[in-house]
Amino acid sequence: MAALAKVVARQRAEMDRLRDQAATSAVLERAKGAIMALTGCTPDAAGEDLLQRARAGRRTLLEECWLTLGSLPPLGTTTESPAGDDAPLSAIPGPAGPRSAPPATDDSALREGCDPDDGFSVLARLGKALVHAATPQDLAGCLLEELTADVDADALLLFRSLPAGGLELIGHAGIDPILASQWARVPPLNGIAALEALRAREPRWLEDFATDRERHLLIGDPPERWLSRAWLPVPAGDGAEVCLGILRTRGGPFPPRTRHLLQAVVRLCAGWLRSFGTRPEHSDTAPAATAQPVFDSLPGSAMLLTPLRGPSGELVDYRIDAATEEAVDVVGRTGRQLLGRRILECFPSMADEAVWHGCLRTLTTGEPFEGEPFACQEVVDGSAELSTYSVRAARLGGALVVTWVRHASSDRQEQRLADVQRLGNLGWANWNLVTGEGSWSSQTFLVMNRDPALGPVPLADLPRLALPEDVPVLADAVRELVRSGLQFDVPFRIRAGDEVRHLRMVAEVVTDTEGEPVEVHGFVQDLTAQRSAELALVKSEQAIETQHGVLHAERALAARLQHALLPLPTRPVRLAGLRVEVAYLPAQSGIHVGGDWFSAIELPDGDALFVVGDVAGHGIDAVATMAQLRFTAKGMVITGSSLTGALARLNTLLLHSRDSHGTATMVLARYDPGEHCLVWAQAGHPPPLLVRGGEVRYLDRPLGILLGASSDPDFQEARCLLEPGDRVLLYTDGLVERPSEGIDHGLDRLAAAVAAHHTDEPGSLAPLLGSVLQGDRRDDVCVVDIRVPSGPE
Repeated sequence: MAALAKVVARQRAEMDRLRDQAATSAVLERAKGAIMALTGCTPDAAGEDLLQRARAGRRTLLEECWLTLGSLPPLGTTTESPAGDDAPLSAIPGPAGPRSAPPATDDSALREGCDPDDGFSVLARLGKALVHAATPQDLAGCLLEELTADVDADALLLFRSLPAGGLELIGHAGIDPILASQWARVPPLNGIAALEALRAREPRWLEDFATDRERHLLIGDPPERWLSRAWLPVPAGDGAEVCLGILRTRGGPFPPRTRHLLQAVVRLCAGWLRSFGTRPEHSDTAPAATAQPVFDSLPGSAMLLTPLRGPSGELVDYRIDAATEEAVDVVGRTGRQLLGRRILECFPSMADEAVWHGCLRTLTTGEPFEGEPFACQEVVDGSAELSTYSVRAARLGGALVVTWVRHASSDRQEQRLADVQRLGNLGWANWNLVTGEGSWSSQTFLVMNRDPALGPVPLADLPRLALPEDVPVLADAVRELVRSGLQFDVPFRIRAGDEVRHLRMVAEVVTDTEGEPVEVHGFVQDLTAQRSAELALVKSEQAIETQHGVLHAERALAARLQHALLPLPTRPVRLAGLRVEVAYLPAQSGIHVGGDWFSAIELPDGDALFVVGDVAGHGIDAVATMAQLRFTAKGMVITGSSLTGALARLNTLLLHSRDSHGTATMVLARYDPGEHCLVWAQAGHPPPLLVRGGEVRYLDRPLGILLGASSDPDFQEARCLLEPGDRVLLYTDGLVERPSEGIDHGLDRLAAAVAAHHTDEPGSLAPLLGSVLQGDRRDDVCVVDIRVPSGPE
């Protein structure tokens, strides 16, 4: 094996050498071809000229080739040259100029008397490295790698000018993908140093950060990341199309030697860009025409996506320029039917944040992307089958090749097992009883709160992980499992940091052909959340039972108190010549007793007093407030208070009594039998209902607000002369209010029911209430039915 490894290493080294030789030969042949085209000389003469130029400029042959390629005349121009092999080779334009007198700006002057390792050796290394750069992105990475040590470069950008006047980022190194995407397209704005360098065809040196940030729009988030910058146009004949940017984290000026070195670097880059970095004219039909035949022969589901950008340069969608026959979109289009369509039209799920940003990162950085596996149902041989896929993306030039990779059944099974363990919060565990070795899944280590570096716990030591109270039960289960092969299902607890986990372990024994136990298979499950929920539910049920007992006891007490304070007559009574019938219906929903009440008494002077009230709230407090208002109101009127005066004093009582229960509504009515006049006042209470001659109407309410709401209320009285046969209903709001409707609907419903059930017979109040009240009642109902006899009774 060692000898074979050495052979492989030698072959790999030989392949690398041959690859370097082929790449170098390609550059040399291009440079020789350029000289031959311009001068008409032979290949040997062109090669000799390159060697002489390299010696004269103290450069390597590769450097001279790049410089020669970069100094070619612009495309479309012609150069007059003498015929024959004796043409003057010095007439070829180049950075070295005429061989007899190289210009002072040439880097050959900089090398005079310099040590080979004084910093300019980077040009020789760079010339060799450029032969392996295939894209502008490769060029940027190559330049940063070679320039970092010599010019303190921390980041590097390559911008190409656009026909509209802006810039596009064609290569970068040392900056993150987000920043690169933000500066992918630069509009023709003022203050862009790269644009200024291209327009002026001379470098821009930004060496004072405080001044530069005022004059230029600086790249960076934040810009203070790079305190000095240099922007150098790459020469291309009479103009410049590409600008090279050098960003340094340290401030200060670029030394003269560094400036000259960078200018020599851009001249080398001009040769690479001239030979490999030219941008072909875009054609909408070219990608599909050239790539589609290749995709027709590819298996699986794959597509070639061309990015589509908005006006500001942001990526808005992709166009499908090639697709395999197995590629199918959400509506069933396949293969060539997808060409020219937008990706978000065919695959809306591509807008998923992870996939979209992954493809964008691949498009920007060139790093391949592979998304998380996902399940997709497909039809195979007429039956539905759930398959697992993952999306992968790779950059191809300026486009993306996106594939949907179907995972093998073993991968799917493994993924399903991992999903089951994660979702069920359980893990498997095996122990070999012969060797004593154990194996746990990664989820088991999480459940058992054990560091995977410590390895599985031996089966015999498993009970030691449990709390002391649970050790005996788990130890007996493990002992019986090994001794008699008795499967166990045991709950136990462990301590994980500050918490106690409730676990469940199930295990069984696997025996050999002779019945001897050789392995133990099992799983452990974390039931902490379930157990905590069970304990919380038990506590909640106990608390509810206790609360129910308290509330029922309170209801019984309040009902007994209410019955004692508010006795109901069993039949109609006569007061001041009127027949009065009373009904009280408690709420059917809820367990609290309400604060509805009434009074119907005959006063010492022969008048009749009718009171109906409703205290806000329920329970004992409401009953106590009801009793206080009921007896106080009767006492005030009996002792000579007017109805409005009684309401004002009751309002003060509620405001200043610590034992009061907030607010209450009330209606007070006094009937004078001599004048047949009903005088009444109200405090926020529904109006009385009058029935006369078969017609039903509500009495106009006098002024008055509910008791306990204001310290300075204004109450007024109203008068109503009653005629023989009249009927007046006093009631609480529980008779007309429903949660799903306004009170106006309830008042209309009561008026319609009274008109439909009008009768002078005693005992007619119960059927009336039955027709008005339907369903569960959420509030108590109290009604006083007052009738004026139509004749002697």
